Amino acid sequence: MSNLPPDSTPAPPMAASPLTRAVLELDEYAAGLGWDQPARLFALVDTARLRADEPQLAAQLGLEADGPAGSLTPIEQDELPAGAALDEFLATIAWPDAVAGCALVVERLMLPATSETSVPEGLDERQLASWVAKQPGRQEVRMTVAVLRDGARESALRLREKDSPTEVLTGADLVPGLAEALAATFED
Repeated sequence: MSNLPPDSTPAPPMAASPLTRAVLELDEYAAGLGWDQPARLFALVDTARLRADEPQLAAQLGLEADGPAGSLTPIEQDELPAGAALDEFLATIAWPDAVAGCALVVERLMLPATSETSVPEGLDERQLASWVAKQPGRQEVRMTVAVLRDGARESALRLREKDSPTEVLTGADLVPGLAEALAATFED
């Protein structure tokens, strides 16, 4: 039973933290672009600091002066270099102090856990991708992973076959390897 009046449309639930809100905002942005997109990297900046330090940019971005406390604004970075391995590329990044965190949106093929034991050994990255693409039960997934300088993490997963905002799974430890690689971009 709903506590809403009969003719009201429920608003989307508010995410628990600014980082979760940023991840869901990026997931929604990526969903609007459709599938089969390249990986996208974002700097996450404190919205209040952005408004104070760069008022013209904040106005261009439509950032409200009375936005939620602690909110984060994603700023898309240049396109990732074509053909570069993601882990190698991330190892080259260093962020200025004004960047509170970063996020990455990337699409991958995922196999059920039961397939892990049948993965052939000794495959390079391309061979493995080709092998996975031929497997029954594979699913396309869009992963949005974000980390903050203080170590906070959040992820959102969206399956192509369940491409709906109500079917997005969130959690801090959904893509630990990618979260670790992003966190390493803040290490001195």
